[in-house]
Amino acid sequence: MKKNDILVSLAIGELSALLLLSIAKNINLNLPFLWLLVIVLPIVCLIGLYAAYFLRKVIPLIWQAAKFILVGVLNTLVDLGVLNLLMLVSNISSGVFFSVFKTISFSVSVTNSYFWNKLWTFKKENAEKIEVKSGKEVIQFFVVSVIGWLLNLGISSFIVNVVGPQFGLSSKLWANVGALSATGANMVWNFIGYKFVVFKQKS
Repeated sequence: MKKNDILVSLAIGELSALLLLSIAKNINLNLPFLWLLVIVLPIVCLIGLYAAYFLRKVIPLIWQAAKFILVGVLNTLVDLGVLNLLMLVSNISSGVFFSVFKTISFSVSVTNSYFWNKLWTFKKENAEKIEVKSGKEVIQFFVVSVIGWLLNLGISSFIVNVVGPQFGLSSKLWANVGALSATGANMVWNFIGYKFVVFKQKS
C-alpha cells in the first residue's frame, strides 16, 4: 500500500470525526467520550483500507470499493454537516426549506466527491501525474450526480416532509434520519456511474 493511501485514509477518518462531532452538537447528542472519535476513526479507516489491500488479489474490486466507501462516508458527513449548519443558522428543519438546504448540502458534497474520486478512488494505479481531460468527464459526472441528487432529495424529502418525525425524535434529528436514509441507494448508484461511465479506464 502506498504512503499516499495511508495518509488519505487517516485524513478522511479525521475529517469524518470532526464533522460527526459538529453534527452531534447541533442535534444535542451529548455522549461521553464522543471526542475519542478523532483518535479512533482514523485508525478504523486505516485498518479497513489495509484489509481491502490484502484482499484485493482474491476480490479485485474490493480495493477500489473500499476507497469509494471511505470517500462516500466523508461525502455523507459533508452533506450532513452543511445541512445541519443551515438548519442551525435558520432554525428550520422541515418543509420547502429543508429541500432547499438538502440541495445545497448535496451540491457541496458532490463537488467534494468529484475531487476525491478522481484523484484517489478511480485514479490509475501507475499514473505519474493528473490526467487532464475534456469537459466530457465533468458533464458525465454532472449527469450521474444529478440522478443521484434526485434519488437523494426524493427519498429524504419524502421521509422528512411526508412521513414526518417518528418515535418521539426532534425535527432536527428526524431531518438527519431522512438525509441518511437516502445514502445507501445514492452510494450504489454513484459507484456504478462513476466506475463504469465517468472514470472508466481503457484496458
